[in-house]
Amino acid sequence: MLDHLIERATVVDGTGAPAYPADIGIRDGRIAVIAAPGTTHEEALSSQNAEGLVLTPGFVDPHTHYDAQLFWDPYATPSMNHGVTTVAGGNCGFTLAPLNPARPQDADYTRRMMSKVEGMSLVALEEGAPWSWHSFGEYLDALEGRIAVNAGFMVGHCALRRYVMGENAIGGQPTQAQLTDMLNLCHEAMDAGAWGLSTTQSSTHADGDGKPVASRHAEPDELLALSRAVAEHEGTQLEAIVSGCLDHFSDDEIDLFVEMSAAAGRPLNWNVLTIDAAVPERVPRQLLPSERAREAGARIVALTMPILTPMNMSLGTFCALNLIPGWGEVLGLPVPERITRLRDPAVRAEMLRRADSKEAGIFRRLARFDRYVIGDTYSAANKGLTGRVVRDIAAERGQDAFACLVDICANDDLRTVLWPMPPDNDPASWELRRQTWEHEDVLLGGSDAGAHLDRMCGAPYTTRFLGDCLRGRKLVGLEQAVKMLTDDPARLFGLRERGRIAKGYHADLVLFDPDRIDAGPAKLVHDLPGDSPRLDSEAVGVVGVWVNGTETIRDDKVTGATPGTVLRSGRDTETVSTR
Repeated sequence: MLDHLIERATVVDGTGAPAYPADIGIRDGRIAVIAAPGTTHEEALSSQNAEGLVLTPGFVDPHTHYDAQLFWDPYATPSMNHGVTTVAGGNCGFTLAPLNPARPQDADYTRRMMSKVEGMSLVALEEGAPWSWHSFGEYLDALEGRIAVNAGFMVGHCALRRYVMGENAIGGQPTQAQLTDMLNLCHEAMDAGAWGLSTTQSSTHADGDGKPVASRHAEPDELLALSRAVAEHEGTQLEAIVSGCLDHFSDDEIDLFVEMSAAAGRPLNWNVLTIDAAVPERVPRQLLPSERAREAGARIVALTMPILTPMNMSLGTFCALNLIPGWGEVLGLPVPERITRLRDPAVRAEMLRRADSKEAGIFRRLARFDRYVIGDTYSAANKGLTGRVVRDIAAERGQDAFACLVDICANDDLRTVLWPMPPDNDPASWELRRQTWEHEDVLLGGSDAGAHLDRMCGAPYTTRFLGDCLRGRKLVGLEQAVKMLTDDPARLFGLRERGRIAKGYHADLVLFDPDRIDAGPAKLVHDLPGDSPRLDSEAVGVVGVWVNGTETIRDDKVTGATPGTVLRSGRDTETVSTR
């Protein structure tokens, strides 16, 4: 007997093959029947008519930070609402484990670091997770059996360094004995199921004390030794971030990526490739590591988003504006002093100069203050400004755009929410994206779901992309779009029997209405532990989501079931070798 039968669906199986009508039967968490419509005579405990609806494999998000959120939100919302059934966590060198039992204070350090570097609510981190583990395996065990999505995790370089070196992980270099301990800890994590190693050398990553995070102090020899450790374990990967990921790789960064992947014999993915027709030289430069990797028996994969993810800004809280060279010195001041400095024309002029300099890199995109839209406001002086463009307000007031924006924010004691309009929402940039997606070493993803919760909401990229493919720009056909969201990431990670609709595969499935599939606008909600805020987005047209054969989403509502699996390297992933 079947557990469930989905009848007369239009099946898009994830391989890129043409869609076809079929009945899909589920038994014991797997796809047991694929048959022509109306020909399935085996009884089923439940069934549904899916005529006119599209059935696809569950989507795989290759870059998330759900490491903490899954403890208070086992449904990984809103990702699962938007059809994501498998998430990859532990990215950018940041994980919640291992924690050294001899230093209980390291848990507090980790929470403050995650709050700063990944924009997570400190209260939610403190109140929402049990922090009952020390080893990486104990962390995975704490999640096992209580999550609704499938989740796999890299082990973070910062945690390895902190465990072994303590406070000296910031600024110090390991002794040979400490490096050996770090390698043993890395092996232990992968023995327990870590997908491999993640690390960061990005200048944007600072801990809760404002200091460069631990892995930024690692020399190439340390990174290559850890990469060689990854090579000894089945089903493992590398993920790495360097400063050049944001805009333009240096020659040394390219060499490092290639050497790490070659040492591991495993793919290395990085996040995120920004595509903008106004900077046509960026894409070829950022894909140069991939070309050189193939010559060296390695593979470098760039993640890129198929949508423009809105990200709000504020002069009152830490955000991307703080990362513009020289801006952190002003935006890090106490609010009254910050307002005084921002009102100084000379200070503003210098800030604008720095924002438009070559050293600002990709953050130059944020300096078009005339294109900012005013979001939530909090004072009578700003009544009626929500939804208006700064350019128009500045013209009415006879001000330059940045001075106008500062005045508006100062009226709200800098609490004003600001939404910059993306500068790369033009036909030429979309055509360049379409071309870039065809590259064999470019993969869709990079949502950062679970991080920067009150600043951005990248989780709905799956449904928004499908809606755009079906009814919008139509840059990619439906079958190819589904493959890009399912089988492509599943094959990169070596996921066993996932990513396709095939007999015997795990029944990770999404059923949606092709005439409606989309994502609603981001809305600020207060549903985290401690009433902390985050951005959420409605899934439009998603009829059902199944994880391992159990329905977890019905009409954008969580069913309450938790059939997800902690995906462990070797057991649930196979080796994707570059050698």
